[in-house]
Amino acid sequence: MKWKTLLTAAVLLAAVIITPAHAQDYNFKAPSAGDFGTPTSDDIIYEWTDPNVDRSKSSALIPPGFGTPSSYLPGFGEFLTPNLAAGGPLNGGNLIPGTVGTAPLPGVPGTGGSTGTGYPTVDYPTVGGPVTAFTELTPDLYYSDGSLGTLKIPSIGLTVKVYEGTGSAPLLKGAGHFTGTTAWAGNYCVAGHNRGVRNDFGKIHTLHTGDTITLTTPMGTRSYSVTSVTKISDTDTSMLEATADNCITLFTCVENQPAYRWCVRAVSR
Repeated sequence: MKWKTLLTAAVLLAAVIITPAHAQDYNFKAPSAGDFGTPTSDDIIYEWTDPNVDRSKSSALIPPGFGTPSSYLPGFGEFLTPNLAAGGPLNGGNLIPGTVGTAPLPGVPGTGGSTGTGYPTVDYPTVGGPVTAFTELTPDLYYSDGSLGTLKIPSIGLTVKVYEGTGSAPLLKGAGHFTGTTAWAGNYCVAGHNRGVRNDFGKIHTLHTGDTITLTTPMGTRSYSVTSVTKISDTDTSMLEATADNCITLFTCVENQPAYRWCVRAVSR
């Protein structure tokens, strides 16, 4: 019997020795800690907005016409009450055409004023000439072919007719005049394609200061000298604003950069 017992013990020992190592592995992974020690900081980025926004008629804008190039742009239009606007004469500015003068404020005692009457002075608009120049587009400013004029830039070999509007139809025929901008005096604004069906403005970003741009319309022919070539945001409308001086502003897309536009400004010689 002793040898049977020894044999049995030997068999069991051999079984233990040849058992695969992975069968004896153990997982000592710690239990979940739950929410203990969870960070309490807020990773959300909050942007501060000014709660003191003027929402009265003082800042109200009359929006551009439906379908015009600027109809979708925020903050673009004419003030409903320009006198009350932030830059208006009643708020220290002079939005209305004219110059700013001074006069005594009758019936209000003061410490003295520029008039020497003993009353404080106030600003008020007086007739003194327009701040901006503007020519309204009328039927007599169209040529028989429907164009408004011809734009020439000799340094890049460009000669193109200008049509009203900046939608797909006028830009398929040539350059497009921004609806609502001046038709002659002041800031004459034009857009054009730079690739695809037409490539009229494909080289305007290569213009240099002093290069000549010529515009011919039923009002006459005017030559301009380039003063700036810049890349601007597609939401920047500042270069469309009316000016006191006669100038021309050209716009086109920036290839492969849809959020930007090339903008060329030239001033009358």
